Amino acid sequence: MDTDSDIRIQYPEHIETIITISVPKSHKPERLDVYLTRSVANATRTKVQKAIDEGLVTVNEGLAKASQKVKANDQIICKLMKAPPIELIPEELPLEIFYEDEHLLVVNKAAGMCTHPGYGNRYGTLVNGLMYHFGLRESIKLEDYDEEDDDTAEELDTGQIFASDSLRPGIVHRLDKDTSGLLVIAKNDLALANLSKQFADRSTERFYYAIVWGIVKEDHGVIENMLGRSTRDRKIFAVVKSDGRYAKTEYEVIERFHFATLVKLKLHTGRTHQIRVHMNHIKHPIFGDTSYGGDKQVYTYLPEINAISKKCLKMVNRQLLHAKTLGFTHPVTKEFLKFESELPVDIKSIIKELSELGISQNS
Repeated sequence: MDTDSDIRIQYPEHIETIITISVPKSHKPERLDVYLTRSVANATRTKVQKAIDEGLVTVNEGLAKASQKVKANDQIICKLMKAPPIELIPEELPLEIFYEDEHLLVVNKAAGMCTHPGYGNRYGTLVNGLMYHFGLRESIKLEDYDEEDDDTAEELDTGQIFASDSLRPGIVHRLDKDTSGLLVIAKNDLALANLSKQFADRSTERFYYAIVWGIVKEDHGVIENMLGRSTRDRKIFAVVKSDGRYAKTEYEVIERFHFATLVKLKLHTGRTHQIRVHMNHIKHPIFGDTSYGGDKQVYTYLPEINAISKKCLKMVNRQLLHAKTLGFTHPVTKEFLKFESELPVDIKSIIKELSELGISQNS
């Protein structure tokens, strides 16, 4: 468990940043919130309106309103509270490396480790460990960044972090903090470009294993829809009718238990939280998933079965999702490489508990 000092380090105090804008003489009148959204880097209209409502924006030394018109020669001052720059620090961390050559590396990421840093996860990430593994010893400051939704964001966008040519490793894809499993890391520009294209073209092979709530009836199924930010909570995602991105997940039942199912999942697209959203959408959330309904009793059974399911919930502290298989074509040798990782201890422990009920229903 994090100590108070650990939390202060991971969630540093915001610092005041003052932005002064002199409106050009040729500027035509327009709403203040519209003007600032367009003029301030990484601003959104929601953030701008919130800053105005909190009295952090003045026009010609007077408090401003979002709807007031900005005119030529106006002097605008914005006081923004921003997190200090992230500093990427090489750290000697335990890494389970499956494969490594001069071009790339395949690592089995542990649950609880972020792929890369963000406002609330500045240290102890896979990037910190890989920097040290690759021989980097000097830290790198990311001066120009912005967290999505301020301090609610878990991690920065990959593109923002790896825009610098001086920064390696090259993260090709990512896993959620509490999802374990295989990741490929590029060591040079050639490998990064080639592997990124393979992921974009969907020519890689990726299979996940998960324990989900309930008995999945179909032996095989495909989930296809659009995913976008949830309107109720912008930290999570949901199936949407518009303004989303196409997502496709294929699943296969491995074993059915009395109140849960072990499934194998194939990603055809790589949207954020895709598997977690899709399984929740079909009423089979991933066991232990706090964001998508898997951390509580989903289905009710006989009292003795309910007792076992509650016991299993207490045994886990994350969503039971593991990236078990990863296959791709080597960017230089053109050999197709395929890697398999074992299920982690927590998933094995739950499978053991479920199996010992003696009433599993195999397909």
